Amino acid sequence: MEWNEKLQAIIDYVENHLQRKEESIDSEEISKIAECSFGFFQKVFSYMNGISFAEYIRSRKLTLAGYDLKSTDLKVIDISYKYGYDSPTSFTKAFQRFHGVSPREARNQNVVLKVVPKMQISERHEYSWKIEQKDDFRLVGKSTIVSCENNLHFRKIPEFWNECQRNGIFAKLISIDTASPKGIFGLFGAYDEQLNEIEYSIMAISDQEPPQGFTEINIPSAAWAIFDCRGSVPQAIQKGWQYLNEEWLFKYPFRHAQCPELEWYSNGNVYDSSYLSQIWIPIIEEE
Repeated sequence: MEWNEKLQAIIDYVENHLQRKEESIDSEEISKIAECSFGFFQKVFSYMNGISFAEYIRSRKLTLAGYDLKSTDLKVIDISYKYGYDSPTSFTKAFQRFHGVSPREARNQNVVLKVVPKMQISERHEYSWKIEQKDDFRLVGKSTIVSCENNLHFRKIPEFWNECQRNGIFAKLISIDTASPKGIFGLFGAYDEQLNEIEYSIMAISDQEPPQGFTEINIPSAAWAIFDCRGSVPQAIQKGWQYLNEEWLFKYPFRHAQCPELEWYSNGNVYDSSYLSQIWIPIIEEE
């Protein structure tokens, strides 16, 4: 499942576990649905929704408690117990902080209570993305230095790919590729801030001896935010980078892990409208 699907599944799970009569919300179950640590999920939730996970749960409980006070004759002590509070006193304090009135005052018909509705995570998003933990792997290939002045790298990197196809390097990489699924990586290496230049490599996962003149890079085990880019290259991958830099990184400011950023190109027709390429961003999965 993608993140939006996982978040919606967790929202649905929470909604079914807000009352004491149901099993309490289990952090291990949430980690299982999210396929990451509970601490890391909480960070993602906060980034995406502008509210902490604990605050969302508390707000939903107090919203439903307000409904009960308005629409039923249940006693305050029973409502406080229903939504998991240890005592009517702790419930009353939490209720007043949230709604601005006491539970007793909430029953007045003229009092308007605060409402936090159940979240509905939008299924529409420009780029599908997921977070995957991957073991270490070894890349073998060729490198070049390109200038980033005036976005020159957007032209020079495709030229490097064309050069590698013409001189047989691309064919060699395909022949030594031992990954599953197979594909070719573009790797962004060291950036020289003073010269405004970056090292870019075209590589494949391989456990074979590197051909003469090829370099190798060992990528450590890491969590990766992986973005699917659909369409012909280089346009699709360039638009993907634009989306990441202009939108995604501002909305989801994860800490960057000590790994290079990668592009991955699947086997197939690179000019096809459904061709799949990916952007891999290494992130720190915090507890």
